[in-house]
Amino acid sequence: MNVPVNKNDEVVVDIIGLTHEGEGVGRADGFTLFIQGALPGERVRAKVLKVKKQYGYAKLQELLAVSPDRVEAPCPIYKQCGGCQLQHMDYAAQLRWKRQHVVDNLERIGKLRVAAGEAGDGGVVVHPALGMDNPWHYRNKAQVPIGMVPEAGGSGKGGDMRLVAGFYARGSHRIIDMDQCLIQHSVNDEIVAQVKAIGRELGITAYNEETGRGLLRHVMARVGVVSGEAMVVLVTSGPRIPQVERWVERIRKALPGVTSIVQNINPRRTNVIFGDETRTLWGSDVIYDELDGIRFAISARSFYQVNPVQTVELYRKAVEYAGLTGTETVIDAYCGIGTISLFLARQAGRVYGVEVVPEAIEDAKRNAALNGVDNAVFEAGLSEVVIPRWRKEGIVPDVIVVDPPRKGCDEALLETILAMKPERVVYVSCNPSTLARDLRVLEDGGYRTVEVQPVDMFPWTVHVECVAWLESV
Repeated sequence: MNVPVNKNDEVVVDIIGLTHEGEGVGRADGFTLFIQGALPGERVRAKVLKVKKQYGYAKLQELLAVSPDRVEAPCPIYKQCGGCQLQHMDYAAQLRWKRQHVVDNLERIGKLRVAAGEAGDGGVVVHPALGMDNPWHYRNKAQVPIGMVPEAGGSGKGGDMRLVAGFYARGSHRIIDMDQCLIQHSVNDEIVAQVKAIGRELGITAYNEETGRGLLRHVMARVGVVSGEAMVVLVTSGPRIPQVERWVERIRKALPGVTSIVQNINPRRTNVIFGDETRTLWGSDVIYDELDGIRFAISARSFYQVNPVQTVELYRKAVEYAGLTGTETVIDAYCGIGTISLFLARQAGRVYGVEVVPEAIEDAKRNAALNGVDNAVFEAGLSEVVIPRWRKEGIVPDVIVVDPPRKGCDEALLETILAMKPERVVYVSCNPSTLARDLRVLEDGGYRTVEVQPVDMFPWTVHVECVAWLESV
């Protein structure tokens, strides 16, 4: 393999960009190197760690020229933890990068022409990313893996092991123990800390991915930011929890804001967090929260956006892009527990929501009733199966709204949209690359992408949410 650098070489590199994972992109003698912690505009000295045919990875050794966008990361475990990727970057610079990241994907993958400014010149208008006034402590949900490590000075055998909880170190499944996360709501921090402490006292073991032994796999904490209600979910490898009554009692005493304690059982050898069986150990099986005056019941496995402040901005923009006047028929594909559907129902004639997860549809129906919404209908099933049947039944949408998972829309759903030909499509996306791919399909099928609004749902990370407005041509 003839490349200009070798493993363990020290090289001086000019950083010209960031990857979608937040690594600095530099060139050494024309050879691409990815360097964690380096920012565009910087010159760095780096040690080559791994070399492949077309690119390699290097470790930042020294900053020779520093970007004006560089800041000191306030989190004490930022360099070890894999939860955030951009705490060393000024927040305003993050927003600029996220918009450019969206633009790059639209142009490179979607082959779309992006307008030079917001006035539009026939190209797609990509607005500046909507940021937060206070981009800290925004997450209303924590999903924290649990592990065991040797006590300080211990042998790591028997009673010398202790329970830890935290996020995985970058690129590994090694848990970085933590008591506070700067992007988590403080209630979630307190829940994780107390569950960990009580688990230690009661001798609870953590699940070991390699051996398949041990009990506690994850702790999920969820807080209703408006309601103040909180949920604790203990994800276990089996149904039996030793001293479960005592554990529940201790959690209730330590955390008076908790109104729901739930067990999820996941016996499979997998890194998927949840299993199929969920039991309520104490309290309600849901907590309640509000978004823009709409009340939601949220169960343990419900999909509910983690940043309530930005979710309102995102969904308001989706409703704006839907262009509703009060008479339209709207289909909400991937409707989840009905969050976007209920936003839409306030301004539409009728909304039809479809979602493949039956429990989510039950939640959606409950949420519609909770808010006195009688112009929203929900059905469980595959969008690409249910929507064509609705069409045969005479349901013809003026607008279709999609909010798919990171992998984007199912190909059959895109074909269904093109066959039904609604006047507008509103696409909510958490992944710019699959958004761009799907927009290309819709454009080739007779749609024009008018605008895209990036929304910073996840400050200090590389993730960016978008909502796109398409019109039939």
